[in-house]
Amino acid sequence: MSSRDLKFIDLFAGAGGLSEGITEAGFHGLFSNEIVPEYAQTYQRNHPSTIVETADIRDLSPEKIMKDLSLERGELDLIAGGPPCQGFSINAPIRSMLDDRNHLFKDYLRFVDVFAPKAILIENVPGLVSFEDGATLHAILDALAELGYGADVHILGAAYYGVPQMRWRTIIIGLRGKNLPPHIFPEPVFHAPIRPNFTSTFNGQSLVKMPTAETDSKFVTVHEAIGDLPPLVNGERGEKIKAYSKAPSCDYQKRARTGSSGVINHEAPKLSDINMRRLKYIRQGGNWTDIPDKLLPKGMLRARKSDHTKRYGRVDANGLASTILTKCDPHWGAYFHYEQDRTFTVREAARIQSFPDHFIFTGTQAQQFAQVGNAVPPMLANAIGLAIKSVITEGE
Repeated sequence: MSSRDLKFIDLFAGAGGLSEGITEAGFHGLFSNEIVPEYAQTYQRNHPSTIVETADIRDLSPEKIMKDLSLERGELDLIAGGPPCQGFSINAPIRSMLDDRNHLFKDYLRFVDVFAPKAILIENVPGLVSFEDGATLHAILDALAELGYGADVHILGAAYYGVPQMRWRTIIIGLRGKNLPPHIFPEPVFHAPIRPNFTSTFNGQSLVKMPTAETDSKFVTVHEAIGDLPPLVNGERGEKIKAYSKAPSCDYQKRARTGSSGVINHEAPKLSDINMRRLKYIRQGGNWTDIPDKLLPKGMLRARKSDHTKRYGRVDANGLASTILTKCDPHWGAYFHYEQDRTFTVREAARIQSFPDHFIFTGTQAQQFAQVGNAVPPMLANAIGLAIKSVITEGE
């Protein structure tokens, strides 16, 4: 089997970050499902050969989809997706029955049962591990076992795989009819100054994949991620497609620009006058504690200087970015540019998420930020996809 023959479908697909990375790993997307029209539109724009169904997954028939894709049961290589899992627990029957998220995860399992793919991939937040003292995660692994899948879980730090931000994801991988080999979870390839601030043990074992002593590559910095993008002032929109301001200076920038003819989605949000006044006081790597008390929001006046260390932060050019959220609001994180007096653009947020520049986000600016923030970083997805590919093609 060649890598071009590997087929997957993506459920709860969002704008397509997970699919982007899996595609880069050599898989071909046949079908995706996303309920939010704006997200689905972005997905279709960037994956034109994939059938994109904009619908509630509970209304879809996996049997019909499998027939429409001309697939037989067991022929599909991978089902990937980020189904909400927090309502799925055998230890909370009342909550389980009332929680819509439970039913959504059951629909993911419904597709697995019908398609019987060679492998499954589920991504979620790190908090899944501690939810209901681990009962939800136990229930998920038990449900997969009932469907014939050997499955396991790890928590992966995106910065360990070249993504320049402090982002963690819980990853569940399963193989049909066999136990997982250790190498199906990708090994970290970068060192990074990140530490888990969540429950990271399950059944008495640590879930976090940490770099080994042999890992000698330094993490990718914010400056390396976005330093070649055109400068902007607060609120500047400019041309829809902008020229790069300088030649790429590192491998990360070269990768981002592959296949791109210019910079799109690069328009500066307009900060309020009070935030512009606050910003003048914030040093690179600094935060709200740099702001004079007279300019602070009233709620922050009661905070201790050691709290909320990322709020109103100006990111360190030589460090990692805060986790990219669904909006780069300075009240929630270090989203001020390290040298320009403004917040990140959609393109800069996408770069920090490791999206290539040819990936175009559609909808309003607010919708674009939400799509970027909700996505799985493609470079992390790529590392996972390559590891799964190496296992399911062994001996073929």
